[in-house]
Amino acid sequence: MKILFLDSSAFAKKDMIDAFHSCYIETDFFIHSDYDLRQSDSYNSAFDAAVENQNYAFVFSFNFYPILASCCHRHNINYVSYVYDSPLVSLYSYTVTYPTNYIFLFDFPIYQELKDGGINTVFFLPLAANAQRLSSLKVPAELLSKVSSEVSFVGSLYNEDHLLFDQMYPKLSDTSRGYLDAIMNVQLQIYGKFLIPSLLTPALLTEMQSAMPYINNPDGIETLEYIYSNYFIARKLTEIERTNILNTVSSHHSLKLFTHNPTPTLPDVINMGPIDYDTIMPLVFQHSDINLNITLRSIQCGIPLRAFDIMGSGGFLLTNYQEDFLNYFSPGEDFVYYSSPDEVETLVQYYLSHEKERQQIAANALGKILESHTFKHRVQTILSLLTD
Repeated sequence: MKILFLDSSAFAKKDMIDAFHSCYIETDFFIHSDYDLRQSDSYNSAFDAAVENQNYAFVFSFNFYPILASCCHRHNINYVSYVYDSPLVSLYSYTVTYPTNYIFLFDFPIYQELKDGGINTVFFLPLAANAQRLSSLKVPAELLSKVSSEVSFVGSLYNEDHLLFDQMYPKLSDTSRGYLDAIMNVQLQIYGKFLIPSLLTPALLTEMQSAMPYINNPDGIETLEYIYSNYFIARKLTEIERTNILNTVSSHHSLKLFTHNPTPTLPDVINMGPIDYDTIMPLVFQHSDINLNITLRSIQCGIPLRAFDIMGSGGFLLTNYQEDFLNYFSPGEDFVYYSSPDEVETLVQYYLSHEKERQQIAANALGKILESHTFKHRVQTILSLLTD
C-alpha cells in the first residue's frame, strides 16, 4: 500500500510516518506553500501533478485542510486527516461533507457536534505517542542539567503581544468587560465543560464583532460564538490559568518552563526557551520529577498530545481534569489530576516527597501507552475503518 503524506509542519509527523511504515505502508510526500489556504490554483496544479499516474490508497495529513479535501474529492481519492488541534476552524468548511473524507477527531464534543449536524465523515480517535522511541531516548551528559527539574511545563503561555482578546477587550464597554470577567472567572473554576459559547449574548457578540471584526471564510459556516469563544476567550483563559499555576508552584519548587516567549510575569520560573519536539522534549519529560499538563481551554474533553507524550516518555503526569483520561487511564494509578488550580501545589508537594509512588505511576502509564495507545495502534484503527 502507498499513500501521499502532506509534508507540512506538524507535531509527531516523524512518529506517524514510522507508524505507517511499521504497517507496511509506503509514504510519498507532498508539500506546497498554499496548503493552509482555502483556494489556490497553484496548489491544485501541484496536487494534480503529484497524483498523476499514481495509485494512492489515501492522502494523509495531520489536521484538516479544506483545499486538500477539495483536491482529493476532485480525484476521488480518500483523504484521511487526524486532528490534534482544538479549536480548528477549518472543520467548519463545507468541504468536511465530501464523501472521500475520513476525519479523525480527538475531542469528543467536537466529533459529537459534527456528527449530530449530519456530518458522516467524522470519527472519534484519541491521540497517541510513539512510546518505544520516546522512552528509549538517552540524555547526553551535557544536556542532563538542562532537562532535569523538580517540576516542568512545556508549552505556550499565550502571552503574545498580538493576543486577540487583549486587542479587543479595551474597546468594549464597561458593562461588557464586567460580564466577560464574570463568566471567565466562573469558567476558570470548572473543568470538564466549556461554558463560554452558551454565555455569549447576542448583544455582546455584536459588540465584540464591532471591536474586532471577524469575516467568515468563503467556504465556512463557523459561528461568531465559536470564533470568539475559542480563538479569543479560551486562549486568554489559558494564559491566566497557566500563569497563576506556574507562579504558585515556582514560589515553592524549582520549575523549568520550556516556551518561546519571555515571561516577565513569572519571576521565579526558570525560562529555558524553546526546545526541539522530537529530540529534547522527551528528555525533559523523562528527567522531570513532575510534568505539568495545563490544557488549552478550548479542548473540552480530549487528552492533549502533550499528555500522551509525557506518559509515552515514561514521565510522571500531573494534569487538569479531562474526561477522556478516565476512559483510558486510571487516576492515581497511571496519572494524577487536579480538579481546581488550588489543588496543584498540594499534589506537587505530595508527589515530590513520594518518589516510589510517583515512579510507579509513571511506569504504569508507559505500560498502557505501549499496550494500547501508540501511533501504530491508531493507524490500525484507521485502516480498519477504511476497509469496512
